[in-house]
Amino acid sequence: MTYVNTSAEVKAESDITCTSSNAVQVVEAIAKAWGVRRVIMLPDEFLARNVAAMTKIEIIAWHGRCEVHERFSPADIAELRAAHPGLVVLAHPECAPGVMAAADFAGSTAALSHYVAEHSPAKVVLLTECSMSDNVAAAHPGTEFVRPCNLCPHMKRITLAGIYDSLLHLRHEVQVEANIQRRAKAAIDAMLALPRPSAPLDFETGLAAAQVEVA
Repeated sequence: MTYVNTSAEVKAESDITCTSSNAVQVVEAIAKAWGVRRVIMLPDEFLARNVAAMTKIEIIAWHGRCEVHERFSPADIAELRAAHPGLVVLAHPECAPGVMAAADFAGSTAALSHYVAEHSPAKVVLLTECSMSDNVAAAHPGTEFVRPCNLCPHMKRITLAGIYDSLLHLRHEVQVEANIQRRAKAAIDAMLALPRPSAPLDFETGLAAAQVEVA
C-alpha cells in the first residue's frame, strides 16, 4: 500500500494507494477483502506507525520520513505551549508518534481544517507544512494561527508563474509509459472503489501499542 503522493512508477508496483485521510480504512478494507494480516506501507514511516496504532493489522513500515514533519518534536510543542498559553496543538499523521501523543488532536489536513471549523479555537498551531497551514488559516479568519513554519522545498518549486508559463507555452509535459500508467491506475482505482468515509479520519492522540516492523 503506497501513499498517493508517490510516483507513478512506485504506484505501479503497488496493490493499492491511500491518503492520510483514508489510510486506516484502506488497511482494514484490504485485510477483509483479500484475507491478509500484514500490509507493507510506504513511503512514510511515521504515517505507517500512526496507522498501525489504530488497527490490529500488522504494518510493515518503510524507513522513509517527510523532511518537513519529522522536524517537529514533543519539545517543540512544550515550547509553543509555554510561549502561547491556551494554544491548541493540531498534528498531521506524518509527525512522529510522540508528537501525535503530545498534540491535542491529530489527523489529515482535511481533519485538521474540520477541527478548526467545528471547535473555533481562539489560538491554534498546525504541525504541518507552512502552505497547508496557510490554507486552513485563510478559511478561518476568526482563529489566530501560530506558525512554527516548516517549508517544503519541493512544494515551493511549484509557482504560479511556472504554471502560467507551462500552460501558455504547452511545455514541461509529463510523460508516463503506457504500462506504468495502466498498473498505477489499477492501484488508484482499487482505492477509489472503496466506500468513501463520511468524515475525515480522526487519529488518536494517545497511541495504542502496535506491532510495526520497519523495512
